[in-house]
Amino acid sequence: MTPSPAFEVAAHSGGEAKRSYVRSMFTAIAPRYDFLNHLLSLNVDRSWRRAAVRRLGWERRPDGTYLDLCAGTLDLAATLARGPAFRGSVIGADFVIPMLARGRGKATRTRPVGADALALPFRDGRFDGAMVAFGVRNLADLDAGLKEAHRVLRPGARFVVLEFTTPRFAPLRALYQFYFRRVLPAIGRAVSKHRDAYSYLPESVNDFPDPDALAGRLARAGFSAVGYELLSGGICAVHHGTR
Repeated sequence: MTPSPAFEVAAHSGGEAKRSYVRSMFTAIAPRYDFLNHLLSLNVDRSWRRAAVRRLGWERRPDGTYLDLCAGTLDLAATLARGPAFRGSVIGADFVIPMLARGRGKATRTRPVGADALALPFRDGRFDGAMVAFGVRNLADLDAGLKEAHRVLRPGARFVVLEFTTPRFAPLRALYQFYFRRVLPAIGRAVSKHRDAYSYLPESVNDFPDPDALAGRLARAGFSAVGYELLSGGICAVHHGTR
Protein backbone atom coordinates (compact mmCIF):
# COMPACT_ATOMS: atom_id res chain seq x y z
CA MET A 1 0.00 0.00 0.00
CA THR A 2 1.36 3.42 -0.95
CA PRO A 3 1.75 5.67 2.09
CA SER A 4 -0.20 8.92 2.19
CA PRO A 5 1.57 12.23 1.46
CA ALA A 6 0.99 13.24 5.09
CA PHE A 7 2.83 10.10 6.20
CA GLU A 8 5.84 11.00 4.06
CA VAL A 9 6.03 14.45 5.66
CA ALA A 10 5.57 13.15 9.19
CA ALA A 11 8.08 10.32 8.90
CA HIS A 12 10.86 12.30 7.23
CA SER A 13 10.48 15.91 8.32
CA GLY A 14 8.99 18.06 11.07
CA GLY A 15 7.04 21.21 11.62
CA GLU A 16 3.30 21.76 11.73
CA ALA A 17 2.59 19.07 9.12
CA LYS A 18 4.19 16.42 11.33
CA ARG A 19 2.42 17.75 14.42
CA SER A 20 -0.95 17.51 12.66
CA TYR A 21 -0.29 14.02 11.31
CA VAL A 22 0.90 12.68 14.66
CA ARG A 23 -2.15 14.02 16.47
CA SER A 24 -4.62 12.59 13.94
CA MET A 25 -2.79 9.25 13.74
CA PHE A 26 -2.73 8.65 17.48
CA THR A 27 -6.35 9.76 17.80
CA ALA A 28 -7.28 7.11 15.23
CA ILE A 29 -5.31 4.23 16.77
CA ALA A 30 -6.03 5.03 20.44
CA PRO A 31 -8.64 2.25 20.89
CA ARG A 32 -6.12 -0.49 19.95
CA TYR A 33 -2.89 1.21 21.01
CA ASP A 34 -2.20 -0.66 24.25
CA PHE A 35 -3.13 -4.03 22.78
CA LEU A 36 -0.82 -3.53 19.82
CA ASN A 37 2.05 -2.28 21.97
CA HIS A 38 2.04 -5.48 24.00
CA LEU A 39 1.35 -7.75 21.03
CA LEU A 40 3.98 -6.33 18.69
CA SER A 41 6.68 -6.25 21.38
CA LEU A 42 5.72 -9.69 22.76
CA ASN A 43 5.11 -7.86 26.07
CA VAL A 44 8.76 -6.81 26.33
CA ASP A 45 7.64 -3.17 26.32
CA ARG A 46 6.61 -3.61 29.96
CA SER A 47 10.19 -4.41 31.00
CA TRP A 48 11.49 -1.46 28.96
CA ARG A 49 9.22 0.90 30.89
CA ARG A 50 10.35 -0.57 34.19
CA ALA A 51 13.95 0.05 33.15
CA ALA A 52 13.12 3.69 32.39
CA VAL A 53 11.47 4.16 35.78
CA ARG A 54 14.49 2.65 37.52
CA ARG A 55 16.69 5.26 35.87
CA LEU A 56 14.51 8.14 37.07
CA GLY A 57 15.93 8.08 40.60
CA TRP A 58 12.51 8.81 42.11
CA GLU A 59 13.57 7.14 45.38
CA ARG A 60 15.31 10.39 46.34
CA ARG A 61 11.91 12.11 46.38
CA PRO A 62 9.26 9.38 46.72
CA ASP A 63 6.66 12.03 47.59
CA GLY A 64 7.61 14.31 44.68
CA THR A 65 5.80 15.37 41.54
CA TYR A 66 6.90 13.75 38.30
CA LEU A 67 6.10 14.31 34.63
CA ASP A 68 5.31 11.67 32.04
CA LEU A 69 5.84 13.56 28.79
CA CYS A 70 4.04 12.48 25.60
CA ALA A 71 2.22 10.21 28.02
CA GLY A 72 -0.22 8.55 25.62
CA THR A 73 -2.30 6.00 27.52
CA LEU A 74 -0.33 6.57 30.74
CA ASP A 75 1.47 3.20 30.78
CA LEU A 76 4.75 4.79 31.87
CA ALA A 77 3.05 7.01 34.45
CA ALA A 78 1.27 3.97 35.87
CA THR A 79 4.52 2.01 36.05
CA LEU A 80 5.96 4.67 38.35
CA ALA A 81 2.76 5.29 40.30
CA ARG A 82 2.37 1.60 41.16
CA GLY A 83 5.77 1.44 42.85
CA PRO A 84 5.19 0.13 46.39
CA ALA A 85 7.22 2.92 47.99
CA PHE A 86 6.03 5.70 45.69
CA ARG A 87 3.95 8.32 47.53
CA GLY A 88 4.06 11.20 45.07
CA SER A 89 2.09 12.06 41.94
CA VAL A 90 2.64 11.66 38.21
CA ILE A 91 1.25 14.15 35.70
CA GLY A 92 0.80 12.61 32.27
CA ALA A 93 0.94 15.28 29.56
CA ASP A 94 -0.08 14.66 25.95
CA PHE A 95 -1.77 16.64 23.21
CA VAL A 96 -3.81 13.64 22.00
CA ILE A 97 -6.76 13.65 24.39
CA PRO A 98 -8.28 10.30 23.26
CA MET A 99 -5.00 8.61 24.23
CA LEU A 100 -5.10 10.15 27.71
CA ALA A 101 -8.74 9.09 28.07
CA ARG A 102 -7.71 5.47 27.47
CA GLY A 103 -5.29 5.70 30.39
CA ARG A 104 -7.76 6.89 33.00
CA GLY A 105 -7.99 4.51 35.94
CA LYS A 106 -4.76 2.64 35.25
CA ALA A 107 -3.23 3.76 38.54
CA THR A 108 -3.92 6.08 41.41
CA ARG A 109 -1.50 9.00 41.82
CA THR A 110 -1.66 9.75 38.09
CA ARG A 111 -3.32 12.78 36.52
CA PRO A 112 -3.72 13.35 32.77
CA VAL A 113 -3.22 16.85 31.40
CA GLY A 114 -3.81 17.90 27.80
CA ALA A 115 -0.60 19.68 26.83
CA ASP A 116 1.80 20.10 23.92
CA ALA A 117 5.35 18.97 24.76
CA LEU A 118 6.71 22.01 22.92
CA ALA A 119 4.78 24.50 25.10
CA LEU A 120 4.13 22.92 28.49
CA PRO A 121 1.70 24.78 30.78
CA PHE A 122 3.95 24.40 33.82
CA ARG A 123 6.21 26.86 35.62
CA ASP A 124 9.99 26.57 35.57
CA GLY A 125 11.36 23.95 37.96
CA ARG A 126 7.94 22.40 38.59
CA PHE A 127 8.93 18.71 38.58
CA ASP A 128 11.20 16.42 40.59
CA GLY A 129 11.81 14.28 37.51
CA ALA A 130 10.49 13.68 34.01
CA MET A 131 10.38 10.76 31.62
CA VAL A 132 9.12 9.96 28.15
CA ALA A 133 8.61 6.62 26.40
CA PHE A 134 8.58 6.44 22.61
CA GLY A 135 7.50 10.07 22.36
CA VAL A 136 10.36 12.41 21.51
CA ARG A 137 10.65 10.76 18.08
CA ASN A 138 7.20 12.18 17.29
CA LEU A 139 7.96 15.79 18.22
CA ALA A 140 7.75 18.38 15.46
CA ASP A 141 10.92 19.96 16.90
CA LEU A 142 13.11 17.58 18.92
CA ASP A 143 15.53 20.17 20.28
CA ALA A 144 12.74 22.49 21.38
CA GLY A 145 11.06 19.61 23.17
CA LEU A 146 14.23 18.66 25.03
CA LYS A 147 14.76 22.28 26.11
CA GLU A 148 11.16 22.50 27.32
CA ALA A 149 11.64 19.35 29.41
CA HIS A 150 14.78 20.91 30.86
CA ARG A 151 12.87 24.09 31.73
CA VAL A 152 10.18 22.40 33.84
CA LEU A 153 12.62 20.33 35.92
CA ARG A 154 14.08 21.53 39.19
CA PRO A 155 17.89 21.60 39.46
CA GLY A 156 19.25 18.14 40.14
CA ALA A 157 16.19 16.38 38.73
CA ARG A 158 16.63 13.61 36.19
CA PHE A 159 15.16 13.28 32.71
CA VAL A 160 14.78 9.80 31.19
CA VAL A 161 14.08 9.08 27.53
CA LEU A 162 13.09 5.59 26.35
CA GLU A 163 13.23 5.27 22.59
CA PHE A 164 13.63 2.73 19.82
CA THR A 165 16.94 2.43 18.05
CA THR A 166 18.57 0.01 15.58
CA PRO A 167 20.64 -2.96 16.82
CA ARG A 168 24.34 -2.72 16.05
CA PHE A 169 24.93 -6.49 15.79
CA ALA A 170 24.47 -7.23 12.08
CA PRO A 171 22.49 -10.53 12.28
CA LEU A 172 20.11 -9.10 14.88
CA ARG A 173 19.82 -5.87 12.88
CA ALA A 174 18.79 -7.80 9.76
CA LEU A 175 16.15 -9.78 11.68
CA TYR A 176 14.92 -6.62 13.38
CA GLN A 177 14.62 -4.73 10.09
CA PHE A 178 12.66 -7.57 8.51
CA TYR A 179 10.22 -7.65 11.43
CA PHE A 180 10.04 -3.86 11.71
CA ARG A 181 9.49 -3.22 8.00
CA ARG A 182 7.45 -6.25 6.96
CA VAL A 183 5.73 -8.03 9.84
CA LEU A 184 4.94 -5.18 12.24
CA PRO A 185 3.25 -2.88 9.67
CA ALA A 186 1.07 -5.71 8.37
CA ILE A 187 -0.14 -6.71 11.84
CA GLY A 188 -0.55 -3.11 12.94
CA ARG A 189 -2.56 -2.21 9.84
CA ALA A 190 -4.83 -5.25 10.22
CA VAL A 191 -5.59 -4.63 13.89
CA SER A 192 -5.65 -0.82 14.03
CA LYS A 193 -7.37 -0.35 10.64
CA HIS A 194 -5.08 2.64 10.03
CA ARG A 195 -3.44 2.58 6.60
CA ASP A 196 0.04 3.75 7.59
CA ALA A 197 0.40 4.28 11.38
CA TYR A 198 2.54 1.19 11.77
CA SER A 199 4.59 2.03 8.70
CA TYR A 200 5.30 5.43 10.24
CA LEU A 201 6.88 3.69 13.26
CA PRO A 202 9.85 2.03 11.47
CA GLU A 203 10.34 4.99 9.14
CA SER A 204 10.48 7.46 12.01
CA VAL A 205 12.87 5.22 13.96
CA ASN A 206 15.24 4.99 10.99
CA ASP A 207 15.22 8.78 10.64
CA PHE A 208 15.72 9.41 14.36
CA PRO A 209 19.19 10.26 15.80
CA ASP A 210 21.18 7.22 16.95
CA PRO A 211 21.91 6.90 20.70
CA ASP A 212 25.19 8.82 20.56
CA ALA A 213 23.59 11.64 18.58
CA LEU A 214 20.59 11.81 20.92
CA ALA A 215 22.93 11.96 23.91
CA GLY A 216 24.59 14.95 22.25
CA ARG A 217 21.23 16.65 21.72
CA LEU A 218 20.37 16.15 25.41
CA ALA A 219 23.67 17.73 26.42
CA ARG A 220 23.05 20.70 24.10
CA ALA A 221 19.61 21.15 25.68
CA GLY A 222 21.36 21.73 29.01
CA PHE A 223 21.42 18.31 30.63
CA SER A 224 24.54 17.08 32.43
CA ALA A 225 25.78 13.59 33.27
CA VAL A 226 24.12 12.34 30.07
CA GLY A 227 24.33 8.62 29.36
CA TYR A 228 22.37 5.72 27.94
CA GLU A 229 22.03 1.96 28.08
CA LEU A 230 20.94 -0.32 25.26
CA LEU A 231 18.10 -2.76 25.97
CA SER A 232 17.16 -6.06 24.33
CA GLY A 233 20.25 -6.23 22.17
CA GLY A 234 19.95 -2.62 21.04
CA ILE A 235 16.28 -2.55 20.04
CA CYS A 236 15.72 0.21 22.60
CA ALA A 237 17.87 2.69 24.46
CA VAL A 238 17.16 4.36 27.79
CA HIS A 239 18.81 7.78 27.98
CA HIS A 240 19.20 9.84 31.13
CA GLY A 241 20.46 13.28 32.01
CA THR A 242 20.35 15.64 34.98
CA ARG A 243 18.95 19.19 35.03
